[in-house]
Amino acid sequence: MGESRPRIDSYPYIHRVREVMSAPAKFIAPEEKVGAALDRMSREQISSLFVLPSAPGAPPRPDAAGIVTERDVLRAIAAHGADALALPVERVANRPLACVPADAFAHVAIGRMNRLKIRHLGVTDEQGVVIGALSARDLLRLRAEGGLLLGDEIGQSADVSALARAWAKLPRIAAGLLAEGIAARDIAALISRGVGALTRRAAELAERRMADAGRGGPPCSYAMAVLGSAGREESLLAMDQDNALVFSTGEPDGAEDRWFGTLGAHIADILDAVGVPYCKGGVMAKNPQWRGSVATWHGRIEHWISRSSPDDLLSVDIFFDLRQVSGEAGLATGIWHTAFDLARGQAAFAKLLAESAGAREAGLTWFGRIKTENGRIDLKRAGLFGIVSMARALAIRHHVVERSTLRRLAGIEALGRGGKADLEALADAQPTFLDLILAQQVEDIEHGQPATNRVAVGRLSRRDRDRLRAALKAVESVEELTRDLLP
Repeated sequence: MGESRPRIDSYPYIHRVREVMSAPAKFIAPEEKVGAALDRMSREQISSLFVLPSAPGAPPRPDAAGIVTERDVLRAIAAHGADALALPVERVANRPLACVPADAFAHVAIGRMNRLKIRHLGVTDEQGVVIGALSARDLLRLRAEGGLLLGDEIGQSADVSALARAWAKLPRIAAGLLAEGIAARDIAALISRGVGALTRRAAELAERRMADAGRGGPPCSYAMAVLGSAGREESLLAMDQDNALVFSTGEPDGAEDRWFGTLGAHIADILDAVGVPYCKGGVMAKNPQWRGSVATWHGRIEHWISRSSPDDLLSVDIFFDLRQVSGEAGLATGIWHTAFDLARGQAAFAKLLAESAGAREAGLTWFGRIKTENGRIDLKRAGLFGIVSMARALAIRHHVVERSTLRRLAGIEALGRGGKADLEALADAQPTFLDLILAQQVEDIEHGQPATNRVAVGRLSRRDRDRLRAALKAVESVEELTRDLLP
């Protein structure tokens, strides 16, 4: 057996900041008096206010904001007596405003507060706009006793070696959460967010390499995104790189493109060194087809949708799982929305996209037995693949602008176009596949074997074998369901 699994307070790993934040965000102008701020905090029963100049119509962003807290006011009174109440808020405010994304897990916020030695954070949406506030008081009930193994560690790793050490903790965290009875789909979301944080830090370290080599900083603003399972928040422990890069301006093979090509190569090398292997299909920002300016991506997407051969669309499907993880807010996310808008109603494109992904492997024999090879079954190819591909194709066709497979299935069902029972069966099957794959991966890693998607059927309990058989039976409907619901 491997190392004993850590006892983990699982709550911060499965609940997101948006679930505990205070919203909407509360703002005060910098010229307002400290006394007015104190009166408002007391009246509204809040412990902080964000300090932001009034700018009609402008979305509040962290780089323009500061924060004043109850403690700031008390310190000012201790230093200046009653005169402090007449000071402008700007005199006692702290800048810049430290923030955390609303979709981040609570453990990230706890780690960030501990690292920065602060008790308040702003909360931002996908566009980088401040939408709420988070305090240590909000997170108090989530605090773990030694279980927050990752925290902010990935984001603060000083070099590749430190990044690798932080990333190496992930399997033990997954094992601990699984032992606590946490569903694999929740653990998959945590792993996926970790992949995003890892990719973001790899980009920062890659920029440093470029600067050290005399290549300067980025020639224009850019954003990194993860694709595939990491974008859908369905990653498990057997993974490789799937990423893309969007920059604001520049032509293919132009100066900007060449700079970002080198950056992408460094990012891929760093991720591989840390333990996330190169993508065998080449879906990495170092390759020209997976990076480009906003204009280049627009043209590329239009080109995809006008194609008529599945061979021209290899790996394009996972672009529709894109999730931005760093860079200028909304830059890559905007391209993702554009792709859904342009593909809306394009049944032929959605059909070709599904075909280009390849065929699903049969998981059951003619007699309803589980098909195995050397005692194992690849539940990605025989199980998850069919559900993910179908849900993605139908989401693209019917403009269900979601990333996760379960949300796509729910959105398709909500359209009322039929197949309700089959869609519900698939929504039940996907978590079953995730549970069984992750449990096998944890067991294999503990025995010194690499994590794969191949599950040993002989190790399963009778209940799990029955669950697996039912899930594989449900997946048999995906081809017919796709044909019925695409038109």
